[in-house]
Amino acid sequence: MKIIGITGSSGSGKSTVCEILKQKYLVKIIDADVIAKKLSAKGTKYLAEICKVFGTDILDEQGNLNRRKLASIIYSSAQAREKLNECTFKYIKQEIKQEIESTKENISIIIDAPLLFESGLNEWCSCIIGVISTKELQLQRVVIRDNISYEQAEKRLYAQKANRFYEKNCDMLIQNNNNISEIKEQIDVVAQKCNITKKLQ
Repeated sequence: MKIIGITGSSGSGKSTVCEILKQKYLVKIIDADVIAKKLSAKGTKYLAEICKVFGTDILDEQGNLNRRKLASIIYSSAQAREKLNECTFKYIKQEIKQEIESTKENISIIIDAPLLFESGLNEWCSCIIGVISTKELQLQRVVIRDNISYEQAEKRLYAQKANRFYEKNCDMLIQNNNNISEIKEQIDVVAQKCNITKKLQ
């Protein structure tokens, strides 16, 4: 079973790449962000540990995680981001490990994780694909996706790795500039190099 990592900063277009891979190739997508959201549900150990570090002010009136409030904290401080990662990486990695071990089909596992390197998940991967885009396109996508201001989106991107990091550390790159046909061509090249099996048409 091949494990392939897909990473990139916010708004780079990782989800688009993963969706195309899912449509055309025999893969199972494990989305680290989706797992983090599931683990942060009310009453979980994951949420309790975050509250222990950041206080219960990050909860809403119903006791659920207020993601906007937490985001405003961690994107304002590198130290806060490190503390959050220390709290959460172990839970996310354990869940991803269980997902991998429960996979019975002979397919490639794709770990979609913006913090692939920071979490150490890169060590599990035989191949790492970086998804990059222009800063302007990334900002536009983040503003629309998260319904936040341009300034807030800039703050988030500033706190993340720049394209040069992915260019240096990933095995291959996909440039996502909203041209779907070009993205599909790049995915086909990358999939071939990573030995990902194509679905029968």
